[in-house]
Amino acid sequence: MIQRRAFLLASVALVALPGTLLAKPAVKGGKSPRTVRLSGARAPVEVIEDELGVPHVRAASLHDAFFGQGYLVARDRLFQIDMEHRRDMGRMAEAFGPRFVAADRAARLFLYRGDIEAELASLPPDVLECAEGYVAGVNARIDELAADPSQLPLEYGILGIAPLRWDVRDLVQGRGIGMGDADDEVRRTMLHARGLLDADLLMAPLRPAWSFTVPEGLDTAAVSEADLGLLDPANRPGGFEPLQEAWFDPETRREDRFALGSNAWTVAPSRTATGRPILANDPHLGIGRSSPRHMCHLSAPGLDVIGAGAPGLPGIMQGHTDRFAFGRTNFHIDQSDLFILRTKEGDPGRYWHKGEWKAFESFEDEILIKGAAAERVTLRYAGGRPIVSSDAARNRAVAFATVAMLTGANSRFAMIAINLATDWASLRKAFKLHVSPTNFHYADIDGNTGWQTIGFTPRRPKHDGLFPAPGDGDFDWTGILPVEDMPHVYNPAEGWFASANQMNLPADYPYRERIISFGWSDPFRYDRCAEVLRAQPKHRIEDSIALQHDVQSLPARALVKMLPATPSAEAAEAAALLKRWDCGIDADSAAALLYEMVLPLLSTAVYDRVVPAAARDLVTSLNLAEMLRMLAGPDKRLGDDTAVARDALVDGALAAGWKKAVEVGGPDPASWRWGDLHRVTIEHPLAASNRAIAAAFPKIMGGRSGGDWNTPMARGFNPRRGFDVTHGASYLFVADVGAWDNSRFLLLPGQSADPRSPRYRDFYPKWLAGEMQPMWFSKAAVDRHASTRQVLAPA
Repeated sequence: MIQRRAFLLASVALVALPGTLLAKPAVKGGKSPRTVRLSGARAPVEVIEDELGVPHVRAASLHDAFFGQGYLVARDRLFQIDMEHRRDMGRMAEAFGPRFVAADRAARLFLYRGDIEAELASLPPDVLECAEGYVAGVNARIDELAADPSQLPLEYGILGIAPLRWDVRDLVQGRGIGMGDADDEVRRTMLHARGLLDADLLMAPLRPAWSFTVPEGLDTAAVSEADLGLLDPANRPGGFEPLQEAWFDPETRREDRFALGSNAWTVAPSRTATGRPILANDPHLGIGRSSPRHMCHLSAPGLDVIGAGAPGLPGIMQGHTDRFAFGRTNFHIDQSDLFILRTKEGDPGRYWHKGEWKAFESFEDEILIKGAAAERVTLRYAGGRPIVSSDAARNRAVAFATVAMLTGANSRFAMIAINLATDWASLRKAFKLHVSPTNFHYADIDGNTGWQTIGFTPRRPKHDGLFPAPGDGDFDWTGILPVEDMPHVYNPAEGWFASANQMNLPADYPYRERIISFGWSDPFRYDRCAEVLRAQPKHRIEDSIALQHDVQSLPARALVKMLPATPSAEAAEAAALLKRWDCGIDADSAAALLYEMVLPLLSTAVYDRVVPAAARDLVTSLNLAEMLRMLAGPDKRLGDDTAVARDALVDGALAAGWKKAVEVGGPDPASWRWGDLHRVTIEHPLAASNRAIAAAFPKIMGGRSGGDWNTPMARGFNPRRGFDVTHGASYLFVADVGAWDNSRFLLLPGQSADPRSPRYRDFYPKWLAGEMQPMWFSKAAVDRHASTRQVLAPA
């Protein structure tokens, strides 16, 4: 429990500290820029902040350009990047005490244990130079705050901690812990042991169509959720419960994994009104906590790039250079596998592999703990694969193979290489550093467009990744699929392409020989985007902006088609309201509110009808696309007469949904508004568990929103926890390729995470209104719209 003194100090700090404390403004107009002396810069770096708060960094070297980015990210988001850094490096307990020891142990298991110096030496020299600059910039801000603690983000005084300094080696060593689809593998195996494997397809349909094949030698009856070990968040509690609550729920974990996608489309000159390409992108990430993007413009000899980066990751993830625009969506590669190892009886330090008993690789580490003695931990690996669980009594251990732990998987350098590229050919070389699964969109000033899927894809010679595999060596990965063998197109004849996390393997792709994944998002967002783009022979910037904010729901269309011709008296009003509806999930729509009540109830009713009782602890929900396909029928799982069964199910959901709508919206349907429930609230990640944090960081709230999971304007929510927006596009941009100053963007809620800054929530109303803002790029436009200027000079 927070002490009363800390709570009062935080409240006083919020009121007393001026906004100038976060980042002292330079002189308006740029005549006398303020100079800041910093260790780490090699030469003076000019930073111009425009009227919208976007910093434009002009440097004489690549190192100093990225130095500027690191410094500015730390200026605006230090606590955010510091917590992520601590978490990834397994250093939370030293700041917050014993409750973080389990999380730290798990994080350290996923630190790279190979030759870090060799990894750094393998990087292109210019990429390493940029990374070193970025780290130096972060450390320069930390040093600046050490000299003037009054500028520290408020969290540090409240929590009584100090930020960690960075090292470029951390970018190699910290690989991050993630479950991948390990829980899916375990679930399928347990269902197979019960003879209920087909039930899994109700929740997780295989795309493309595929037949289940259990790896030879796998004892499916022996597999249980205990095999997940440290991968299960319940076994590595993070200590800050609000940050982890959703991850304790397996079904919510699954929903979140497929919700964290994006939309992107690229339109060739032949199909635009200007004769220039247009590229649009809106990454769908968490909404409600820290903003996952930060804007910056970096200029130096050989570099000119603007857009949004991930705080703590060098470079720009979505934006454009002076030569090309680029965007990204999730490609859903299956990048992990569980391997079941047989350990030696009486000697659990050895496991059977390739016809011999091998010793686990072991590393001793020490976790420092605030308020307690340090704890020694032993971390074990099998061929570099972390051992996530073990059971000596059963002669059993489980290794987790993930591409993130491979030699050369230096994902944190990939965006730098992409930012330094100049064309399609140099980009495809840069892609070899890119580990995470991505649809990469490209459009250049010469009118070329391209789509390339990137990310490390393991070669599985004897299994498909849908089940755990025996760890005796027969099923080991045999390398990574080359970028050239991944799906791609260049200047397609159609003149446009789009990705929205749907299964987008080309029809002629040899997916049986090059297994990538069988788990993809439902295609509703893509299908709606494709519907709009096909109908626009002369696409405009305004059209892309409108499509990013489109709330037309294809699942709603499907439901409306299924409304019973003669509904019951209890369902009649609901059916009549939905029949008059245009299927837009608008904030001011009564029908949208009703639909959002009806759909979960319909899903529950169908679930109860088709999911075997013996499978319900594992198959916890229905896939929406599969449910709608089943209802459209005929499908014998609903009964002998699909149409009669469907009408009864829909009628019941309509009646129950109407009652729920009255409960949440009031008795008068004329007053129902979806946006009254579906609101956008942003609060500090620790506000719920720390009163002082809550007082110092006021909620940003009140905004109403349309949309849901399945509309192009994706505004996801978890009905188990209410209707507030939890996922969506906090950053959006549209590039007018070649006429760069015409490009537009939005960023929720603002650049800064400090409430003392005027950039704390300045974009919140703009984002809610969908008012895209200019992304000034040319020197003339930036100078014309300059708000402040400063120089970061060597100390």
